[in-house]
Amino acid sequence: MSPKKIILRFGKDIADKPIIYCLVRDYDLVINILKANVDQNKEGTMVLELTGEKYDQGLAFLKNQGVRVQPLAEEVFRNEEKCTSCGACTDICPSGALYMERPSMEVKFESDNCIVCQICVKICPVKAMEVRF
Repeated sequence: MSPKKIILRFGKDIADKPIIYCLVRDYDLVINILKANVDQNKEGTMVLELTGEKYDQGLAFLKNQGVRVQPLAEEVFRNEEKCTSCGACTDICPSGALYMERPSMEVKFESDNCIVCQICVKICPVKAMEVRF
């Protein structure tokens, strides 16, 4: 079974609960946390890769805990015709999905490593990085 990427959004009322631990212990899920953020109000967002036989039961548990669960239905796409390989995106990419290939000095994009943070979309001077739904 290949991992599925999901987005979790949760409020301050459950920010202190060990929900990820419960997914591993009770549902035997393999979890890769791609991105996590808890703001000053203790409201949070996580992007996860989940895999396991009890995937659906694990999602039901999250929803019962008050976590909003969304599939990661967006993807970032690199328009190779627009890209000038300036490298502006490679330094800011938190997952390493965008990198400079050496010695050719071409920007490369590994979409499987992308966590859809969209920082590259905002910073690209020629708008070569695009979001698809």
